[in-house]
Amino acid sequence: MNSQLFNNQVAIVTGAGQGIGFEIARQLAQQGAGVILNDADPEMVANSAMTIRNAGGECIAFAGDVSQPEIIEGMVEEAIRCFGKLTITVANAGITLFGDFFEYPLENLRKVLDLNLVGSFLLTQASARQMRAQKTGGRILLMSSVVGHQAHQFLGAYAMSKAGLEMLAKNLVIELSPFGITINTVAPGATLTERTLAEDPTYPKTWAAITPMGRPAICEDIANAALFLLSPHSGHITGQSLVVDGGWTSVSPLPDLSNMGVR
Repeated sequence: MNSQLFNNQVAIVTGAGQGIGFEIARQLAQQGAGVILNDADPEMVANSAMTIRNAGGECIAFAGDVSQPEIIEGMVEEAIRCFGKLTITVANAGITLFGDFFEYPLENLRKVLDLNLVGSFLLTQASARQMRAQKTGGRILLMSSVVGHQAHQFLGAYAMSKAGLEMLAKNLVIELSPFGITINTVAPGATLTERTLAEDPTYPKTWAAITPMGRPAICEDIANAALFLLSPHSGHITGQSLVVDGGWTSVSPLPDLSNMGVR
């Protein structure tokens, strides 16, 4: 892509302290966008924003839990205050809580739904309202998952939330298109991030063995797909989900989950 493809664009990226969200934020800033970088961890979000600024990008740290409406409204206000507009939103923040369906606690269910679904819905709503008021269109991207397409043991709540995001994107085509706003989802497969490696040191080997392309994704693989859907090159694509999984959903073998401590 053009190295300054996102000149004069302003983006909010949530859950961007590390991993996929950080890589999306980094690439947007590298290619000319002003970025509001969010994460729940204040120290992490400050360090990540500084890393992007040190590389020459424009990036503002905004810490907070994006399942909370006041945090969402604050991010939109910060984008306007710092950059004068909002043209791109990436709802990447989410939580994965494994558990046996028969024993899955209500507390965990609420955490998953509040962040993955409610937070993404409210962020999309606040962003779309701002984009509508600006009358210049915009791009909204929701982060789904391959488990929104295929069953995965012990991830019933998470899978439900991700499938819900894909239906939200499809449904909002009707309401957002008249204002020039596109909305799509990216559905990553197994991806090497700080979190997945910390949770399971055997993650790369496990997923390499069951992914047709012979390796799990890296964050750049997912970010490259995301930036396409956020760019001018995708202006006639909306309501779609782009799966980035090295072919896993075509065959869908499950990993050995015995080391996850789930019974």
